[in-house]
Amino acid sequence: MEQEKVNELVQLFVHTFGTAPASVAQLPGAGSNRVYYRLTGQDGSTSIGCIGTSSEENRSFIRLSQHFCSRGLPMPQVYAHSDDYTLYLQQDLGSQSLFDYLKEGREKGGDYSEHEVRMLRRVMSDLPQIQFLGGSPDIFQYCYPQQSMDATSVMFDLNYFKYCFLKLSGLEFNEYRLQADFQRLCSDLLLEDADTFLYRDFQARNVMLLGDAPYYIDFQGGRRGPIYYDVASFLWQASARYSDDLRRELIDTYWQSLQEYITAPDCPPCYRGLSRQQFDRRLRLFVFFRILQVLGAYGFRGLWEKKRHFIDSIPPALQNLRSALLQGSADDYPYLKEILGQLDSLPFTVDRLQDKQTLNSQLSTTNAKLSTLNSKLIIRVFSFSFKKGIPEDTSGNGGGYVFDCRSSNNPGRYAEYKTLTGLDRPVIDFLEQDGEILQFLFHIYPIVDFHAQRWIERGFTDLQISFGCTGGQHRSVYCAQHVAEHLHDKFGVEVHLCHRERGITQVLK
Repeated sequence: MEQEKVNELVQLFVHTFGTAPASVAQLPGAGSNRVYYRLTGQDGSTSIGCIGTSSEENRSFIRLSQHFCSRGLPMPQVYAHSDDYTLYLQQDLGSQSLFDYLKEGREKGGDYSEHEVRMLRRVMSDLPQIQFLGGSPDIFQYCYPQQSMDATSVMFDLNYFKYCFLKLSGLEFNEYRLQADFQRLCSDLLLEDADTFLYRDFQARNVMLLGDAPYYIDFQGGRRGPIYYDVASFLWQASARYSDDLRRELIDTYWQSLQEYITAPDCPPCYRGLSRQQFDRRLRLFVFFRILQVLGAYGFRGLWEKKRHFIDSIPPALQNLRSALLQGSADDYPYLKEILGQLDSLPFTVDRLQDKQTLNSQLSTTNAKLSTLNSKLIIRVFSFSFKKGIPEDTSGNGGGYVFDCRSSNNPGRYAEYKTLTGLDRPVIDFLEQDGEILQFLFHIYPIVDFHAQRWIERGFTDLQISFGCTGGQHRSVYCAQHVAEHLHDKFGVEVHLCHRERGITQVLK
């Protein structure tokens, strides 16, 4: 099927440019449901071809790109697409991202050079034109998976923080009182009613540098929303290590560029006459919200999945939280402020994180030794539909586990997710932000870990773990993929992964 799609991409190139490409080279993957290729023409010119499983997501990217380019915005031009939107050809913006460009300053702990700061200022200067010129009522209908930042999406993010970080802190708290503050925070975040474009994933990895000019990619997850979110998202990335002075300089740059749009006759009423004091106050609120989002992600990827990079990212994110609390960002949410204050004073924030890192390191070393000595174990992980029966145990050993994922909220009930799977980013975001699937896996990991370790110690050869849901498409696929990767990373054993109803198999060695 993959080669068939590549052939179709080549035919699209021929139809568009009149000749066959001289070469087709696959690029490193950036998303679970899209594969990119660089196609080089006979004259040496290049374009990027995309093969994506989500026609809705691809359609969003294509329509938004056409809209942005018509407004003169620095976005990649789409040359052609297939009738079903599963394939398209776009402008090649090279291989250097802003993230790559800033590597030296980032590795110096945030000591950015003059030329790096100059590029950062240019990007922040571009952001208002993307937000104001890029937004219009007729284009938001193409945003995917939703048209605007709304209460549902905000509560998803806040619950993500609660389930994936706050509960792991060991604090006891009153969920009803916390929920009341969450609802107040949600209402405050959604005060603006403006047809401005919220990029949502505005970060250095999504800025490509073509010569000295920045171009902006991966905007298909954008939507209608307030301008402050993208500023907070870009400048408060924990890994970027921007100093307070540099942040202030870049906010000044953004504010100066913003003046052209908030003083224009057609400026949305909510931004007309916006003062710098009002802007700074609103920005602080979105920075606070963004920090909670980030901690939710770091808690899940780090404290649950034990990925070292995310564990290491928690202390600087907590430092950002301390600063936000000192600035009064949580003053209007007294119970949330009280809980966050307790979080900051717990050993969890320093000592326990260090203890977890030491313990994880010791476990990894022990498990690696066990795996080397007992490499016979093969773990087979399935996703499946209960309608089509539980996967057969071909080893003859029997046993293992069958987990029912149907207790969690089903993305398949919503039109925008029906053609996607648990491997696709919109479905992953839905499941993780909803939080139910995370609580489910929170109890699964210790069970399968204990079983795998005992099987290794006893020299057994086979363990089967299956996850079922209604259609074998969303929840079971998500759970099987995460558990398979978790077991492989933790124990170093060979894992055979099969998403049965999707026809996808993978061997993790």
